[in-house]
Amino acid sequence: MPDQLDQPLDQARARWQRWLRPRRGPGSDGFGRFAEATARFMGSPKFLLYMTVLVVAWITANVALAQATADKAWDPYPFILLNLAFSTQASYSAPLILLAQNRQDDRDRVLAEQDRQRAQRNLEDTEYLTREIASLRLAMNEVATRDFVRSELRDVLEEILTEERRTREELHEDIHELDDEEDPDRPLPPGPGSQGV
Repeated sequence: MPDQLDQPLDQARARWQRWLRPRRGPGSDGFGRFAEATARFMGSPKFLLYMTVLVVAWITANVALAQATADKAWDPYPFILLNLAFSTQASYSAPLILLAQNRQDDRDRVLAEQDRQRAQRNLEDTEYLTREIASLRLAMNEVATRDFVRSELRDVLEEILTEERRTREELHEDIHELDDEEDPDRPLPPGPGSQGV
């Protein structure tokens, strides 16, 4: 059987397959669209107005013709023909309305499924982004922040300034020692740490 899948069907079998499973195209659902249009029209105020005008005209014409001449009225007082017309209309409109409701239910079911899938995707995306943000926060704890770098630079600057002060003091002391060796009687100038009087 699998080796026959690439072979075309013979004419009789192809015709039989088309009859059993007609193609679903844009024009194949015309009756369903007609049912929806009918149900939509029957649920409108325009339909109620047309029906009211028709019934009033029907009854008025038949009562007037029955009073004028009994044989001219096509539907005298019990209005049996009008009742028959209403019964026929009801017997056709009820299935059409049910068909339209079934089609609407099918559309609503498809839309609800699409909404559920969209909500599921949004939930999965949100969970993924939450995990990514959590991992970034964990990684940020291991990365130096701006405040940390500033405090470290301040500490390094203080160390450099302290080292520079110490170096100046040592140079100053070395200079004093050299001066003392050259002239031991000369008074010492005030150093950077001493206060002038």
